[in-house]
Amino acid sequence: MKIGDRLPEVLGTDENGNEIRISDFAGRKLILYAYPKDNTQGCTAEACSLSQHATELSNAGYAIVGISKDSAQSHQKFISKYNLPFPLIADTTAATLKQIGAWGEKTMCGKTTEGTLRTTFLVDENGVIEKIFTPKEIKTKIHAEQILDAISKNL
Repeated sequence: MKIGDRLPEVLGTDENGNEIRISDFAGRKLILYAYPKDNTQGCTAEACSLSQHATELSNAGYAIVGISKDSAQSHQKFISKYNLPFPLIADTTAATLKQIGAWGEKTMCGKTTEGTLRTTFLVDENGVIEKIFTPKEIKTKIHAEQILDAISKNL
């Protein structure tokens, strides 16, 4: 996906089995962030950064939704453990992650694998992507500040 593209209507099912659709956010902006795995250091730092700034992001007109390949049960535990105020999509088949371009080849410790590419999409009120943070750009501990900075500069 690229800036100007529209996200797919159906994003997936959250930790409680609720279908998450782009139309659910009509009239509001959306932060859709794809992350590799619940309860890992970087992913926890990123989720907590977004959680700590959820009110500021909401005041700027944004809802937050996370997506990973983890199960709904894993997401429930992750949300509960860190008191996350936003839903997490359980994309266990990686279908949506692949569709939005947040799945691909990556190298860790010299080993090449396929997996989730940490990516954040800022989406307008019509479901159109306005900004994309790529894996190399995202600083997990301060990711919410990165987003707020981009918003303050009109993306």
